[in-house]
Amino acid sequence: MQGFRRVLATDPAHAYAEAWWPPGHTIGFEHTFIHETVELMQAIAEDRPAVPNFNDGVKCQQVQEAVDLSIAERRWVRIEEL
Repeated sequence: MQGFRRVLATDPAHAYAEAWWPPGHTIGFEHTFIHETVELMQAIAEDRPAVPNFNDGVKCQQVQEAVDLSIAERRWVRIEEL
């Protein structure tokens, strides 16, 4: 229950800050999809692999499965490298 509960991604250091409103104003879940679309379109235009890619998705799924198992078994779960 300790630690940050909200991360504001409108700080000037954020990669997409200039595309949105002034610092301190929150952006929502839906804005993530706009950022993903921009990344995909830029990757296509620059003829480079898109990021995140399938391997990034697999790693994310491993973390989610480890969290579920950790909760169910009430123990730490090690995530093996791909």
